[in-house]
Amino acid sequence: MHANDAREATVRALFPLVRQIARRVRRMVAGVDIDDLIGDGAIGLLRAVDNFDPARGPSLEHYASRLIAGAMLNGIRRMDPVSERARRAVRDGENERYRLAAERGYVPSLQEMDRIRPGYLRALSAAYRHTPLSLDASLPENERLVLHRHEDPAAIVAARSRRAALHALVDALPERQRRLIREHYFDERSLREVGARMGVSAQRASQLHIAAMTRLRRAVHAAPR
Repeated sequence: MHANDAREATVRALFPLVRQIARRVRRMVAGVDIDDLIGDGAIGLLRAVDNFDPARGPSLEHYASRLIAGAMLNGIRRMDPVSERARRAVRDGENERYRLAAERGYVPSLQEMDRIRPGYLRALSAAYRHTPLSLDASLPENERLVLHRHEDPAAIVAARSRRAALHALVDALPERQRRLIREHYFDERSLREVGARMGVSAQRASQLHIAAMTRLRRAVHAAPR
């Protein structure tokens, strides 16, 4: 078979993979046009077929999947009115904020985070200004989350993976520790209130909290990177 014919046959055989990944990305990133995703993904597929080296290890399908998804995400980023620098500042600030929350037992304010990471509030405001449903709205008081609809799509996938891993770690805690962590962090109740609901003293609730956080930290450090 001629080289060009073989290339075209390979592209045709793998093209359903482009549609499959496009549907997956569209479920994660609302508002994008699936035809645009397929168009960008097709470019990624062509690059994969042309640059594939079987000596490097991964199969062509695995290699193509990475390039297809990367091409789609790059296409979405090009349409994003917020700069990648601002997105990165928001991501890094949010990661730092929740790390501090896990250490302290409460979520730092936006103002404190801006002192820790100068420019964080400016980047966060830029992201919110380009939210279609609230172009002129100021940031809500004590707001903690960046709207996922306009985050970097790669960050959305990573954040969902981290959340799933965190929930799995919490689920693995002993029953009383698990209940305390869920009510304190997910339901936003104070340790004193959670202790009262569990029928234990505030001191005991604090001890359970420390034990649970110690287990979680150990589990996080032990997890494969």
